[in-house]
Amino acid sequence: MDYTQVIYSPVITEKVELLKKSLSSHERYVFRVHQMANKEIVRQALRYLYKVKVLKVNIINVPSKMKSFRRQPSRRPGWKKAVVTLAPGQTLDLLGIAKK
Repeated sequence: MDYTQVIYSPVITEKVELLKKSLSSHERYVFRVHQMANKEIVRQALRYLYKVKVLKVNIINVPSKMKSFRRQPSRRPGWKKAVVTLAPGQTLDLLGIAKK
């Protein structure tokens, strides 16, 4: 799998911002990742793309949801996200530039 196709986009929500401000001294980021990605592939992709050291990767499968549109039931697709913990002193600029 090509590393540029593993990570789709960062997830920026209020819950993620609270996760960053937790008591931990490590930086945490959340990314939307490819459905077939695993922890090691995400770790290698971040090392290749952003040149950062990753301590820990947690993978979460977000299930699909039933929604209705004009009274017609439909299903929103599920997706996969990765919560990444970086080494102390490492940060990411979410515009694509890594800082050390």
